[in-house]
Amino acid sequence: MKMEYKKIIAVGAILAIALIVQIGAVALIDPFLEEGYQSVEDPDDPLNGILYLAVVLVATAILLYTVKRKMDLLIRFAIISMCGFISWYAFTIISEWIVPEGPAGVIALILAGGLSVMLFAYPEWYVIDGAGIIVSASAAGLFGISFGPLPALILLTFLIVYDIISVYKTKHMLTLADEIGRLKLPLILIVPLSLGYSFFKDDIGAEKEGEREAFYIGLGDLILPTIMVASAACFSEAPYISSKMPINVPAVGSMVGTMGGLIILLWLVDKGKAHAGLPFLNGGAIIGYIIGSIVAGISLTSMIGL
Repeated sequence: MKMEYKKIIAVGAILAIALIVQIGAVALIDPFLEEGYQSVEDPDDPLNGILYLAVVLVATAILLYTVKRKMDLLIRFAIISMCGFISWYAFTIISEWIVPEGPAGVIALILAGGLSVMLFAYPEWYVIDGAGIIVSASAAGLFGISFGPLPALILLTFLIVYDIISVYKTKHMLTLADEIGRLKLPLILIVPLSLGYSFFKDDIGAEKEGEREAFYIGLGDLILPTIMVASAACFSEAPYISSKMPINVPAVGSMVGTMGGLIILLWLVDKGKAHAGLPFLNGGAIIGYIIGSIVAGISLTSMIGL
């Protein structure tokens, strides 16, 4: 198969994964609310977005420090434990769907623990991708029900600026990307261009021009724009367009905008240079949300959560 066809298939797979994450996050909204997983008392408080931004900055600084100190085992344990913990929320809901009268909590704990063990012992690309989909949908759903439109807009906008600075100015995000590849951390999704590809043998920071073996996308690039999707589905005044899922026109607009931004980003990445993803993804999610809200007849004050 020619390389261009492989790339088209890989891009299609990434778009499909992004869509699965978005649908998964929306599907988890009502169950998460019923379980009381909303993490803040007032989801419309704009400080929520600012506080989470501060958490992101502090976490990044800690990760950079531990990377510089070569605390490899500690880094892997912390990141994988976090992924297992976040996946537990989704596994709890899935377990209740499958065995509504059974020990769903125990099953969820076993699944989350098993996932963590697999990520630690055998971090091949398909294991990381499977975990990444679950973690991304779960995280986006959790933040989506906790962030009203205004906190979500504040968070996504500030992170656009941060991503631009961290990729093009300080370049520390590129350093982290190299370390993610070296340590095989489950913080990315990998879509290979051949069935023989192995993430074990690949170094995402060392691909030569014209020799791309896989496409990579950070979990943050999936989670963050999907927060806008889930927030719109949870808090927008627009009526639902489905009786089976809390989905409305602003949420659909945000989904479409994210997909458009993702297509542009992948096209640029294929040119061989690293690019900040959030200007395209968060930007697309925000623009899509605004357009969807206008189409739904939502006022400006309601649209931005005032």
